[in-house]
Amino acid sequence: MSVTSRYRQAWEGFWRAAPDGPGQVFWDADPAVTAAVHVPLFAPYLAATALPLVDLGCGNGTQTRYLAGRFPRVVGADIAAAAVARARLADRTGRAEYRELDATDKAAAGALHAELGDVNVYMRGVLHQCEPDDRQALADALAVLVGERGRAFLVEPSQAARSVLGRLAQDPAGPPPKLAPVLRHGIAPGEVSDEAVPYLLRSAGLTVLAAGELPLVTTERTPAGTRIELPSRWLVVTAARE
Repeated sequence: MSVTSRYRQAWEGFWRAAPDGPGQVFWDADPAVTAAVHVPLFAPYLAATALPLVDLGCGNGTQTRYLAGRFPRVVGADIAAAAVARARLADRTGRAEYRELDATDKAAAGALHAELGDVNVYMRGVLHQCEPDDRQALADALAVLVGERGRAFLVEPSQAARSVLGRLAQDPAGPPPKLAPVLRHGIAPGEVSDEAVPYLLRSAGLTVLAAGELPLVTTERTPAGTRIELPSRWLVVTAARE
């Protein structure tokens, strides 16, 4: 099963229209407060650090370029051709590689696995953006990518984020400027319960090695100047052992 054409078109439209430049997209926070925080949580669980690292849902590649300076081979993958094009253009020195990939298509994940072998995966805020019917397919494709030796690091907004996003979206003055285009293109975040995430992963044949909580930092601020952060949960997973 692959994502609906509506979902793909929504992301293509979003990335074609999104302004250029660092920090112009709601979730495109500086790596110093995102990937740089996540790598120390992830790295101790990497059984094979020489494996390629796939930044799944790489968008315009901000985190991908950071990761490429810390892992030997990094591949950014995204469903939107427009996002992949931006990521390649921004990566002036070619630090990373980029692929267009429907991450809910198990066959496409299998083709990438055939090319790269087992990989480690970094995935930030992708599962909650999926259509509900595509979430298990995404977890299944994740299991294909990590194979027997890989590890995956996921960070997803927790249930508590719903009230934060709801207040922002329903503000009488309108949603924050960087959130408005996300909603306008029909990619409003969907709620995924805290219990559902590990269940989806276990159903895909993955086991949770570690988990915790931390804020998912955005690039937007409240009218008072406070940076908007979404409550989130992170997990490190690998293939379940018999």
